[in-house]
Amino acid sequence: MAKIQMKTPLVEMDGDEMTRVLWAWIKEMLIEPYVDLKTEYFDLGLRHRDETNDQVTVDSANAAKKLGVAVKCATITPNAQRVEEYGLKEMWKSPNGTIRAILDGTVFRAPILVDGVKPTVRTWKKPITIARHAYGDVYKNTEMRIPGAGKAELVFTGKDGEETRKTVFDFKGPGVLQGMYNLDGSIASFAHSCFRYALGTKQDLWFSTKDTISKVYDHRFKDMFAEIYEKDYKDAFEKAGITYFYTLIDDAVARVVRSEGGFIWACKNYDGDVMSDMVATAFGSLAMMTSVLVSPSGQYEYEAAHGTVTRHYYRYLKGEETSTNPVATIFAWSGALRKRGELDGLPELQDFADRLEQATLDTINSGTMTKDLALLYEGESNSVTSREFLAAIAGRLGSR
Repeated sequence: MAKIQMKTPLVEMDGDEMTRVLWAWIKEMLIEPYVDLKTEYFDLGLRHRDETNDQVTVDSANAAKKLGVAVKCATITPNAQRVEEYGLKEMWKSPNGTIRAILDGTVFRAPILVDGVKPTVRTWKKPITIARHAYGDVYKNTEMRIPGAGKAELVFTGKDGEETRKTVFDFKGPGVLQGMYNLDGSIASFAHSCFRYALGTKQDLWFSTKDTISKVYDHRFKDMFAEIYEKDYKDAFEKAGITYFYTLIDDAVARVVRSEGGFIWACKNYDGDVMSDMVATAFGSLAMMTSVLVSPSGQYEYEAAHGTVTRHYYRYLKGEETSTNPVATIFAWSGALRKRGELDGLPELQDFADRLEQATLDTINSGTMTKDLALLYEGESNSVTSREFLAAIAGRLGSR
């Protein structure tokens, strides 16, 4: 059978550890036999990021801006232990944070549901989509270790040279200090993306911050969402029969747990990072969640919303078999291929992405799955290794 031809390359961002191994297997077993895969390849593995002083991450994001669609493997954000382990020049920032700062936009994350795996939260009957702001906050922070007593100040110097100062804290001894920022333009893009996504899916939109404590920073998010909703989307929401709802983040958590799901929950950057992991795990597994960054300029970056599975990787290096779940990485590839087909007018590429996802879900629903899902599955299940699972998917895909 002739392979599906692509017109425009995807930006391929390779990653680290066990997810890097799965990345290669997915291409080999599930994509390249059917698609004449064209990618502009960037190695975002930690060693190569260190070798390039992290320039490769910037280059990959700029390539995504140019080509419009990217697919990204999970990557390591180094801490002190990783700096020592890999002999790094410095503690490089999150590659996801760098990419999102360049592309801006919003990350939409939704659980992948399968028969036989019921949510841990018994009231949940429908998927909950997390809309995560993808710019600024702690991911682009500036921080320092305070060595001893002294005054910490927040200083803004305008273009006219005029300074505004606020005391952060009078230190009496050693401590730590952090500064964060955001932009009205990025907050507005976040709001528009959320409202449009809600209208497109006809789902209620919830938004939450901690404006009662953060009376300037978080309150700015709340105010801009309210202003944009009233001006641009209120009538459309009412016609669509959906609602926009704002509440404090702690109240939202309580409401979400008691809800039946079926809505979009918009969160600031860090809140969305944490809550998407909670939602994914409660629906089944961190490896069972789709994630796509949508930029206001129309670029898309698909990724797996989980880590690099370090523990399994070290077992793999010893020659041991692992049962690492590759579903989120498969769906990152299928999402990127589908979007590439949509933008390039290639229905056969879109159809292949649909068939790949269905073959994956059918394999799980038949009882063949990785260990993490087998432990939750209600019914007969066959726990297999990662490569055996991919082979089972390939068998179904080839028979379609």
